[in-house]
Amino acid sequence: MPTERFTFRGHAGDDLSARLDLPEGPHLATALFAHCFTCSKDIPAARRIAARLAGAGIAVLRFDFTGLGHSDGEFANTTFVSNVDDLELAADALKARGMAPGLLIGHSLGGAAILAAARKIDSARAVVTIGAPYDPSHVTHNFGDALDRIEQNGKAEVDLGGRNVTIGRDFVRSVNAESLTDEIKALHRALLILHAPRDAIVGINNASEIFRAAKHPKSFVTLDNADHLISNADDAEYVAGVIAAWAAHYLDLRPPAPPPGAPEGIVRISEADPDGFLQDINAGEKHHVLADEPEAYGGTDRGMSPYGFLSAGLGACTSMTIRMYARRKGWPLTHVSVDVSHDKVHAQDAAAQGNAKADRFTRVIRLKGDLDEEQCARLLEIADKCPVHRTLERSAEVVTKLE
Repeated sequence: MPTERFTFRGHAGDDLSARLDLPEGPHLATALFAHCFTCSKDIPAARRIAARLAGAGIAVLRFDFTGLGHSDGEFANTTFVSNVDDLELAADALKARGMAPGLLIGHSLGGAAILAAARKIDSARAVVTIGAPYDPSHVTHNFGDALDRIEQNGKAEVDLGGRNVTIGRDFVRSVNAESLTDEIKALHRALLILHAPRDAIVGINNASEIFRAAKHPKSFVTLDNADHLISNADDAEYVAGVIAAWAAHYLDLRPPAPPPGAPEGIVRISEADPDGFLQDINAGEKHHVLADEPEAYGGTDRGMSPYGFLSAGLGACTSMTIRMYARRKGWPLTHVSVDVSHDKVHAQDAAAQGNAKADRFTRVIRLKGDLDEEQCARLLEIADKCPVHRTLERSAEVVTKLE
């Protein structure tokens, strides 16, 4: 996944640091991601979600709010409203680059900010919240006895998850005065709410309130045992997959026409996990799947192995070829199923056996219907004529180019 450093001016004129994660293939849409309260653009959940969306053709801009992460300015001088302003300016910066965001994603308080900003971002067609509070003032319960010191002194340091963050009086007053009810009711964008029932930071009742206030189209997906920060890699993968599948209903994710000589289009494979073997596979307009290796081979087993896909291609082609022939003949074939297994013959074994092949695919075909023995025998012959079978039977040329 190519990532560009991206800088734009925030509400107070400070330079805000961002990362723009780009698809390796065609750029089909753009998302703007707002991180959780006092987090940064580089938290694991944001990185994982951005990587998975980029694999589906959606570029993602994630940035540090004023005074956080690598962005300039003082967080103590910010407010909830200024965070919303930063989101609008981020959207403007994307628009100036010809990448106006159609998808808005907000995590925790970033989700509340996204809800407040959405109507002001004309290009937005779909909005996603992850563990977002219905009432922005919800975050102040994290400040404990520091609230009195913040009010008296104008600002005070607060221990948030073992990290000292300076919170200003204007921020507290801003979130206490903010209500999202009217913004949610007038959203006029498709809304997806993602929330974990066991979220100990922002309770699940917040998701219920957001869902109740919103008008259709709206969707709610539970995140089961995920924590508030979506710190588990599997949970982050699930969130990204749900967002990508859901967003396809509301964004135009059609890739460009296939190049001449490749009528089926390009199958694009992009590494999703450099520490393992997980791969994003995109084919044509609508098809996105995962490839992986079993855990025993260092993978995470989130998708079929490469040989699994090869076996699937052989089995699917076999079934289609049999069906096409029976349909043309008008034979009473009611159902076809094919089991394919693959095993590897070691090179030395193959050499010892003369013409033995290094790969063996075992195919078991089941035919249902009022077929006689002659028809069944003919359909088994036809199975050997399926194009993938023929490709595997003969040596195929693989042309490799370095781009």
